Amino acid sequence: MKKSQRLQNSFLKYCVYTISLGGFLFGYDTGVINGALVFMSKPDQLNLSPTTQGIVSSSLVIGACLGALGSGRVADHLGRKQTLRLIAIIFTVATFLCAFSFNYWLVSLFRFILGVAVGGASSLSPMYLAEISPRLVRSHNVNQNAIFIVLGQLAAFTVNAILGSIWGNWHDIWRIMVLSAAVPSVALWIGSFKLISSPKWLIFKQKTYQARRVVNQLGFRDEQKFVDHSKQEVSQSQKVISWRDIFHNRFMRYLLFSGVLIGFIQQISGINTVMYYGTILLQKVGLGVDASLYANIFIGAVSVIASIYGTRLTERSNHHLMFVWGLLGNAVFLLILGLILKTSFFSTEMTNILVLLTLALFLANHQGIVSPITWLLLSEIFPQRIKGKLMSLATATTWITNFVISLVYPQLIAILGTAWIFFLFAIANGLSILFVKIFVDQKHLAAAYQQVAQSKQN
Repeated sequence: MKKSQRLQNSFLKYCVYTISLGGFLFGYDTGVINGALVFMSKPDQLNLSPTTQGIVSSSLVIGACLGALGSGRVADHLGRKQTLRLIAIIFTVATFLCAFSFNYWLVSLFRFILGVAVGGASSLSPMYLAEISPRLVRSHNVNQNAIFIVLGQLAAFTVNAILGSIWGNWHDIWRIMVLSAAVPSVALWIGSFKLISSPKWLIFKQKTYQARRVVNQLGFRDEQKFVDHSKQEVSQSQKVISWRDIFHNRFMRYLLFSGVLIGFIQQISGINTVMYYGTILLQKVGLGVDASLYANIFIGAVSVIASIYGTRLTERSNHHLMFVWGLLGNAVFLLILGLILKTSFFSTEMTNILVLLTLALFLANHQGIVSPITWLLLSEIFPQRIKGKLMSLATATTWITNFVISLVYPQLIAILGTAWIFFLFAIANGLSILFVKIFVDQKHLAAAYQQVAQSKQN
């Protein structure tokens, strides 16, 4: 048994797995559209065109952007526990409304509302996990949320494949696929009643006695040290730094630019086009509906395994260097995918196998290296006093870029074809390496961090 696991008591483990259900729902609701979109698009259902497919898929993403931006303020007012419960309620209600919608505008509207919950969970869950975890197990517990995201995607792919293969002739099956997301959302709502409030939030609200009791329940070793440190953090966070201050300080501007660029790079890699449109993409390269649905299970399983081992690898590596190598891997695998589809050396069956294997390698590389490194870099480059503002803008950048790509992807694939889409994303990853090398310099980041961190004493 790992040391980090031995250090956690049963109540802390319960809190970690329950809070991580927020990440699971994040993954499930972003993954369920992958299979449901095929059936939604049928003429006797919503009769979606490439344009309306993009609207339905990306509506959740733009809602997630707003949810990520606003969840921090709500969590500071209501508390982490109450906000997570509210997110679970929004997940459940929006899921039911989406499943019983009768046109694509309503589906898009309710997926937008669902996106607010997804964005809220994407921001709240890792923060909540970090605040309830003792230092020695903090990274391990926060990484649980990242693993639960890909587990949620795998679960959605599996449910879609089973439902699609058994009741595929009943085109309304997409409603059951969408509705299945209500199961984990109800589980999160029920589980939230036994959760504990964040001790840091309690100190922020000047409830020190309750915070001490919570710290004891969670198994913190040095109660007084934690309380004193948290009070110091609260004191510093109350020294408001405006956006005007940030834009007038060249070191803060550089950190902001670097964070926004890192978030932008993660999304132009092409990963979410596979997660959202994987079934449609695999159909276009020659697989049938059933085969495409089951192929997504394989892709999802690869993502889970890669994320588990990737998070361990990234904890003991040079994050900047690993980011560059991860982007290079993305570019190579996407280039190979394009070449496989452009050549006629292989039979249809062999082409399908090679596409699936190379696609799995691309996902393993991205989910095991690029994605976790992105969030680790963003958590490291911002000093505490400006982390909230800059992190929120960097996170919003990932969602906005995700929205644009999700919106235009169906039209791009209709115009350019599948092979050229892979070439396009391969070029984007290659250019991203140059952006990182030129604009996100490791020494400059460290120097800017130091300047901003020391300026709080002035």
